[in-house]
Amino acid sequence: MRSDLPDDDTLFAALLARDPAWDGRAYVGVTSTGVFCRLTCPARKPRRENCQFFATIAECHAAGFRPCKRCHPMAPAAEADPAIRSLLAALDADPARRWSEADVAAMGFDPSTVRRAFKRHFGTTFLEMARQARLQAGLTTLAQGGRVIDAQLEAGFASGAAFREAFARHLGLPPGAFRADALLRADWFDTPLGAMVAVSDQTHLHLLEFADRKALPTQLKRLHKACKGALGFGRFAPTDWIEMQLGDYFAGRLARFDVPLALHGTEFTKAVWQELQTLPAGTTHSYSDIARRLGRPQAVRAVARANGANQIAIVIPCHRVLGVDGALTGYGGGLWRKQKLIDLERHYAPKEAHPA
Repeated sequence: MRSDLPDDDTLFAALLARDPAWDGRAYVGVTSTGVFCRLTCPARKPRRENCQFFATIAECHAAGFRPCKRCHPMAPAAEADPAIRSLLAALDADPARRWSEADVAAMGFDPSTVRRAFKRHFGTTFLEMARQARLQAGLTTLAQGGRVIDAQLEAGFASGAAFREAFARHLGLPPGAFRADALLRADWFDTPLGAMVAVSDQTHLHLLEFADRKALPTQLKRLHKACKGALGFGRFAPTDWIEMQLGDYFAGRLARFDVPLALHGTEFTKAVWQELQTLPAGTTHSYSDIARRLGRPQAVRAVARANGANQIAIVIPCHRVLGVDGALTGYGGGLWRKQKLIDLERHYAPKEAHPA
């Protein structure tokens, strides 16, 4: 939010100095050109009276500015933050490590600044992200048929009660709720945008979500209830299928998915999801555009709710829906992922496609 930034004089001084400390943390909109830039942009500096400062890319879009073609501010902001970049690299190198704020400080970063930066970009703190990485190590053990005690030790939890509590908080269900002979099976795999959880039966994919999405526990509880407790660990063919297709998608080789989907929602919600699947990769559309395509031009808010309720990320491309002014809007996986997906799909854009 704007209140997270210092006064405009401080930001203008940072702009003149091209101060890298503000890269990814603040942006400048130039009223004389209609573009927004990083504060490190190499272009000639604008006059003070022509500058407006923003904390996020979404705010720049909402104010009507378009991205600068020199400094490319649409590149994921998190990658420009040296603290985030360093800490994510350290976490990737040693996911089982038990991190503390003292460890963050030992790397030369202020823990409170790091906490705010991770919350801004990812909606969670670095320490919580590290705890999730440890927990996922235990989940992998369970998915491979291991015992709960083995999963607990693999995740680095000395207490079985603490592991079960963390497990329930992460997935919404305790380990004992997952059955070995289940009709629906949950597994996860890594992608360039982070781990994803997939739930499928023998023929259809029921859920595909980023493992750190806050709504994931609620979604899994609903599936657990819908299948009357027949939810377990492991995978069926649709999970293998979508993992392979996502690999091709991120590599720039696949623009459409053909994994059979099981949709859980009202008839209107399912109609929205089906319409989303007709949107070509590389294009973006507004909620009102989707409502018109469905023949329900007044149902813009209902379309937005259905978009937010999507539980099969990427395959049902809710990331291709923007605000009517072209601004990035809420995305369960985080706005940084939404921007990444939009950037990636430019490779697939139809030659004459125009954003709505």
